[in-house]
Amino acid sequence: MSDTDDADAVRADSGATPADDRAEVAARFKAGDEEALRQAYERYGAAVHHLTLASLRIAADAEDVTQATFVAAWLGRETYDAERGSLLGWLLGIARRKVIDRMRVIAREERDAASARQYASTASADASADRVVDQLVVADELAQLPEEQRQVLTLAFYEDLTQAQIAAATGMPLGTVKSHMRRGMARLRQRWEVDRATPGLRAPAAPRTW
Repeated sequence: MSDTDDADAVRADSGATPADDRAEVAARFKAGDEEALRQAYERYGAAVHHLTLASLRIAADAEDVTQATFVAAWLGRETYDAERGSLLGWLLGIARRKVIDRMRVIAREERDAASARQYASTASADASADRVVDQLVVADELAQLPEEQRQVLTLAFYEDLTQAQIAAATGMPLGTVKSHMRRGMARLRQRWEVDRATPGLRAPAAPRTW
């Protein structure tokens, strides 16, 4: 018999109800019991994931936000108040806030990608020295990215393909394309921030939102 079976048997012998059990797990969770964290994830992970997937509609995003929810809950476990609601309700509240945060990130990164595509198109049409240098800077930054991120951003910047078109062209799942797009854009923003802060280096001169 497993440890979980043993615990269930003890609760059955003692007359403990499911509500008692949930309260006991919640109390141990708040106290920092890692076994209670595992139990909470096993019991409530599916409900949290259902909420995030229904809101974001991309499996990769939903999985990331589900994990982020439990990480935030564990780090902030001392703020849980059983008198104000159940552990599941508290977790779902955190998940909703994380979903909103992710939606804001996605919206910002989609604006970044649109601005980058517009910039790349302008740079191709304008043969001035500054534009040529800027285009080379973009190409150099893209070359530093992992292969799949570079492929996705190159198709977005220079072929002006949508995420759905990139997925069709590469055979990648749409969720994977979106993930590579976000992570690639994040890395480009970080590199351009470093470039702007380093004397002697220059980032593309066209206006950008990143």
